[in-house]
Amino acid sequence: MTNFAAIFLGIFIEAVPFLLLGTLASGLVEVYLDQEKLVRWLPRQPLLAAVIGVGLGLVFPVCECGTVPLVRRLLSKGVPPALGMAFLLAAPVINPVVILSTLMAFGPGVVFWGRLGLTAVIALLVGGVLGADPDVHMVLRADAGLTLHCVQADGQLLPGQRFRQVLLVAADEFFEMGRYLVIGAALAALMQLFLPQSWFLAVQSGPVLSSLFLAALAVLLSICSTVDSFVALGFAGWMPVGAVLAFLVYGPMVDIKSVLMFGRVFRKRVVVYLVVLPLVLTLLLTGLINVFWKGG
Repeated sequence: MTNFAAIFLGIFIEAVPFLLLGTLASGLVEVYLDQEKLVRWLPRQPLLAAVIGVGLGLVFPVCECGTVPLVRRLLSKGVPPALGMAFLLAAPVINPVVILSTLMAFGPGVVFWGRLGLTAVIALLVGGVLGADPDVHMVLRADAGLTLHCVQADGQLLPGQRFRQVLLVAADEFFEMGRYLVIGAALAALMQLFLPQSWFLAVQSGPVLSSLFLAALAVLLSICSTVDSFVALGFAGWMPVGAVLAFLVYGPMVDIKSVLMFGRVFRKRVVVYLVVLPLVLTLLLTGLINVFWKGG
């Protein structure tokens, strides 16, 4: 129980500040973002919208816990699904905090550039596929926002009143998504306690198997993307570079707590695509790196 509590609290405490940041960003979007202007300004072509979604993480530096409530709010405001899905997958890596932490851990080498490049490519492709249908109702669950505090834009409100609305929206989102964070952190802690260490030795030589193993390990550990680079650094000397990239690319996109949040917001079909498509692309690309990369 002591080990379980330590691991659980480590995961939970890492994630809570970023969930809070994401829900605050969601509140700002709800109160201050004009839906008509947003719909008019943003491109409707799926791939172009997905490109913008990939880069949006530089504006909203949230990890995987904070992206789900923010994407839900953006989609409800009229953002194209391709943009929302690309942002959902890319933002946990392509944001200033994670870029800096990865650079500090690995330096400007193949892992650093590979993480950014593979994340951008996978998010762009998956966002384009899931956003091919511009109807947001094909992505969001019918009851995805029924419990949320929504506000009506009112230009006569004083700044203090508008900020109070931001906090009301953020509080609703935080407590709704927080329960899934608690459950996900508990499951991840249990997995870490019972994961056999001998499994590592059995998968080192396989170009695809090693990537699959570290991708699955990233899902089970559910470490926040702001610190996972320093965990991955421990694999760097004895696991193939593609496998290390699989850990750094797939883990921020999909882990236990984020899958639970996906299920609350998105339709079941979309959740399956969000889990499977990035995994297939990650294994394909990192497997090729394992086969052809001969650098140190």
